[in-house]
Amino acid sequence: MTNDDRNGISAGLLDEAAWRKSRRSGAIGNCVEVAPLDGGEIAMRNSRHPNGPALVYTRAEVEAFLSGVKDGEFDDVIR
Repeated sequence: MTNDDRNGISAGLLDEAAWRKSRRSGAIGNCVEVAPLDGGEIAMRNSRHPNGPALVYTRAEVEAFLSGVKDGEFDDVIR
């Protein structure tokens, strides 16, 4: 199954996923959870909907996004 085949599938179907969230997450479950997958991809889901859709990204895509976050490129979306 390719990345594209798995994007948007139920997170509950990703049997190999060991989901985790940030320690900074709120107590009411308002966070994004991530899980490394067996093929090297990284899945993301909304913690409020654990069996909802999961988005699957390549390692390079996640690295690029996290670098942008660290550089402040997305600060404007939370202002």
